Amino acid sequence: MKARNLTLLALAIMLAPAVWFAGAATVPPLLASGAITGAQAGWLTAAVQLGFVAGTLVSALLSLADRLPARRLFLASALLAGAATAAQAFLPPAGWAAYGLRFVAGAAMAGVYPVGMKLASGWAQGDLGLLIGIVVGALTLGSAAPHALPALLGGLDPLAVYVASGALAALGGLLVLPFREGPNQANRPPFNPRAALLAFTDRRLRLANAGYLGHMWELYAMWAWVGLFLAGQGLPGDAGVWTTLVVGAGAIGCVGLGALADRFNRARMAALAMLVSGTCALLAGSTAGLFLPLTLVLVFVWGIFVVADSAQFSACTSLCAPPELVGTMLTVQTCLGFLLTVPVIQMMAWAVPALGWGGGFAVLAAGPLLGALAMLRLAPLLPSAVPARSRHTNPAR
Repeated sequence: MKARNLTLLALAIMLAPAVWFAGAATVPPLLASGAITGAQAGWLTAAVQLGFVAGTLVSALLSLADRLPARRLFLASALLAGAATAAQAFLPPAGWAAYGLRFVAGAAMAGVYPVGMKLASGWAQGDLGLLIGIVVGALTLGSAAPHALPALLGGLDPLAVYVASGALAALGGLLVLPFREGPNQANRPPFNPRAALLAFTDRRLRLANAGYLGHMWELYAMWAWVGLFLAGQGLPGDAGVWTTLVVGAGAIGCVGLGALADRFNRARMAALAMLVSGTCALLAGSTAGLFLPLTLVLVFVWGIFVVADSAQFSACTSLCAPPELVGTMLTVQTCLGFLLTVPVIQMMAWAVPALGWGGGFAVLAAGPLLGALAMLRLAPLLPSAVPARSRHTNPAR
């Protein structure tokens, strides 16, 4: 029963996030044809992030992830994200209408990603890190998929990527219908507009969120720009396929580190992953044009570790939050992290031309290095790795 339900959830989460990077996947061919500018390319990605921030903010304030039926919220959100993404294929590639649909798709994803983590944690029995690692690994594969769609669609209009991504998201939503929630489900809390403030008043949650912010400073900017970086390296074959492999490699890190985190301290495991990814960020851009095999090795290791720690911030939050507010605390965490990604992604549009790939990627390294310090401070404060909803905690202040 557990394996069946988690398989369904992983497939649903792998397909639904195809909408996330549909815009970024269309950027290289649209830039090459002169259909969009570099600034417009940045806004196609930033609009999704802003939408997600708005969606998670509303969800956190209303505690939607804890107060609404989780499966129905997931389904409705995936269908809305898919429809908004598919509709973009019939509009000009950039402009207010395009940004608006990207915003709607991002807002709808607020009912997919945090809710999916909550659904996975409901089945946790001493394996919380692994379960959320599987969810984030599935999300990583889903985020990587759109980069391969231009090559798979052949000579079709690049905007056809939006239709394909929208269809994948809708299918992902439908897959959650036969999913059954696990035994670790808390009662739905009453509406409390102050509930979200716990993320800032509980010391452990503050540290987990600080680590997550360091992680997010790097992650989505890397995912958004690594495709253009690889496109300029003279790789054999289609650069989009290489990008899919690099981003998709993160699924290995999510599952592998998740399994280790259930045996060892998950905060220390997250810190280790951030130190590795930060080091790769410092080195990868500086090798561009010097020795291609070394550049590829660094980029692939970066792709594995840049997202490997993601699940452990969510697991730490699930362990430290009151059981009835786990969904809300996860939503607050993702809201803060994705809000940070917007200026960082836009900053890279300035940093790369001004500093080169080496300097631009070095700027990203600051986030995981500072985030690792926060997680090392959290490590001795973590409770035992027991099922997220089978215990009650007294928040550490």
